Amino acid sequence: MPIQKFELTSIEGKRFTALTEKHRNIRIDHNSSVTLVTQTSDDEVSVDFRFTANYTGIGLIKIEGKFVFQGGEAQEFVKTWNDSGQMPPVIASEVHTAIMSNCIPEAMFIARDIRLPPPVPLPKINVGQQKKEGESDGKPSGYA
Repeated sequence: MPIQKFELTSIEGKRFTALTEKHRNIRIDHNSSVTLVTQTSDDEVSVDFRFTANYTGIGLIKIEGKFVFQGGEAQEFVKTWNDSGQMPPVIASEVHTAIMSNCIPEAMFIARDIRLPPPVPLPKINVGQQKKEGESDGKPSGYA
């Protein structure tokens, strides 16, 4: 695994509205961005990042941190970043997946503490409701 030494350096959570205010259809936007890429050795790169969960008009969770990207692609990563501010697609996928998979659970705890909805969609459970005509039951056609 090329992602090593993942650490959080800053955690910020803000609620902009009172607890008594009721909101419907809360939009939660997630964003992860790489802020700095620094080569530390021939096969290691230090990556600083920022993760945000923006509850439009209601609150904000911001997490910053860094980790070490290790592997044969390290030099390509730094070169591409320095040339264009971009990452090769395979590396970008790995980097953003690592950021999200480490920050979303942390953001869930922060959201709980400041009484915001969790930053992931919760499944909707419908018990005992009849299916309406033309409504899908989620199964591919041809299955009973």
